[in-house]
Amino acid sequence: MRLFHRLEGGRRSCLAPAPWLSVGARVCACAGLLGRGERLIPERAAEAAQGWAGPGRAGKKYKSPNGRIRSLLFCFSAKTFSAAMDEYSCFVDWDKMDSTIQTQDSKELICTDFQEFKQLARQGFWAKNHSLRAKVYLKLIGNIPCRTVTPDANVYRDIVVKIVGKRNTGTLPLPEFVDNSLVPNYCLNAEGIAAVRKIICCIANQFPDISFCPALPSVVALLLHYSRDEAECFEMVCRILACNDPSKRLIDQTFLAFESSCMTFGDLVNKYCQAAHKLMVAVSEDVLEVYSDWQRWLFGELPLVYVARVFDVFLVEGYKVLYRIALALLKVFHKVRAGQPMESDNVQQDIRAFVRDIAKSVSPEKLLEKAFAIRLFSRKEIQLLHMANEKALQQKGITVKQKSVSSPKRQNVHLAVHAENFKSEIVSVKEMRDIWSWIPERFALCQPLLLFTTLEHGCSLNRFYSHSEGHEPTLLVIKTTAKEVCGAYLSTDWSERRRGGNKLSFFGTGECFVFRLQPEVERYEWVIIKHPELAVTASEPGAKSTQVSTVLSSSSIPSDSSDRLSPFLAARHFNLPSKTASMFMAGSNECIIIGGGDGQALYLDADLNHGRTSHCNTFNNQPLCSESFQISAMEVWGFKDTMNA
Repeated sequence: MRLFHRLEGGRRSCLAPAPWLSVGARVCACAGLLGRGERLIPERAAEAAQGWAGPGRAGKKYKSPNGRIRSLLFCFSAKTFSAAMDEYSCFVDWDKMDSTIQTQDSKELICTDFQEFKQLARQGFWAKNHSLRAKVYLKLIGNIPCRTVTPDANVYRDIVVKIVGKRNTGTLPLPEFVDNSLVPNYCLNAEGIAAVRKIICCIANQFPDISFCPALPSVVALLLHYSRDEAECFEMVCRILACNDPSKRLIDQTFLAFESSCMTFGDLVNKYCQAAHKLMVAVSEDVLEVYSDWQRWLFGELPLVYVARVFDVFLVEGYKVLYRIALALLKVFHKVRAGQPMESDNVQQDIRAFVRDIAKSVSPEKLLEKAFAIRLFSRKEIQLLHMANEKALQQKGITVKQKSVSSPKRQNVHLAVHAENFKSEIVSVKEMRDIWSWIPERFALCQPLLLFTTLEHGCSLNRFYSHSEGHEPTLLVIKTTAKEVCGAYLSTDWSERRRGGNKLSFFGTGECFVFRLQPEVERYEWVIIKHPELAVTASEPGAKSTQVSTVLSSSSIPSDSSDRLSPFLAARHFNLPSKTASMFMAGSNECIIIGGGDGQALYLDADLNHGRTSHCNTFNNQPLCSESFQISAMEVWGFKDTMNA
């Protein structure tokens, strides 16, 4: 398997080595091509050995007299099914494999650029040819940048006998870091099922820094289907685990990374699957406990034909794909089960069973189609969100999985609003729980803390500021004299208003939202979340590339010299059509404004007595109550950390 250029023209096409190969590699490539009977133009072969382009022609493409040149990411042929069975049949029970794979003829993959290659992955170009998929996996994983010393196939051959010995591989204990995860058999034969445990134990020996990696058994089992021996599978998995590019994220290997990815998934569900999220809140005691299963859905419950298609795209596009697929699974679950009673009293078990039988509801192609129809945040924004969640867990001391039930742990975080210790003059316990289900996961770890109320502190804007400053985020709740209830979740400390001096200026982030509870419940988020076409992410990574080594690239996070992360959904990260799309919150001695552009979602006067509401561009909201209203009561809530108590 090599990278080549194909010169097309005349009756036959001919191959020449790709320009990014070393000089020695080009010479070997030429010899290999000739050995296979390929036609090489002599002068092209000479130039290939000298550096392909030749002196003074660096970076230019040659054109043959009768044809043209195309730079390729991949150029190799897959064997027919019978040949693939000989080479890749060690661990596969072919009677269980998808029958469509067994009818494919030989297939050649020729790809000219990254965008083309990405589309081939999404379309499943190599999904129905076992040999071709195996070669693509080997090439993609072989191009992952790794630590200088990464265990390879020879290491496995050296250590496997010492580690496994003569023990029964079927009962070989797995390391604690897999957290009693499922070890899926997929379409493995008895030898393959035993090999999974051997490989995992050898990986544990070589990676003592892995503390939590529940996805590992599934990844090993999957790659065994496309490996010629155990050692090759071991090397591929080791390369995935040993990736040392800080801009790439492949498999979570610590509890902190895993838990923050679960919180991030919960945040994404809250933004992009609101109907499903509402259902989860209604039927589960702890929503985040349900969302903590999201990786198990992919790496454990999905059938092989589905998880392999996911893995195809994951190796090309990166971690963001996993979020997409999990969101699509939840959307399909909600669509199929909407209005139906749960099959059990445990929604977690219901979703697992649904994913195992996903073939009854949607095909792999349709699942991927639904996943990529979701207009998700950019890689940069998701990484910022993940980092913010990780930082929140660190601050609460949640960095390792707790074994003792008396130790601090995340339990029932969506029941943070307890009837016995929550008291509000505006909202009920149920209504506050509804609001709590909307807030970012990192703050759902906290309990509501009353900071300011007009009934106790008086109707004074200055007192509002003095009690609210120093708290981030805050929740503003208003009750009108007409008994309407509305409010806003505000992402940023009110002290930020001073940065504008005496001038009224807007601040905050896209996590802000406004809502109404009475007469009916409605939430309005930042307009860019539901309509991302209105803005282009300023630092979305370049999509086009002709190097396989960049296939897994993602945008990097700009360094921040302060202790504070660059905020998730900060307006400066986006090329917005106008400033009115990011008027989140503003305050002065005369008023408070939330949401702007062709109106204001909320305007409160200095006496906190009168207010106005209307449609605004920032939240694309309807008026939250009567357009002109009188305030009966107003409360400001903060977020109290009780996890370390």
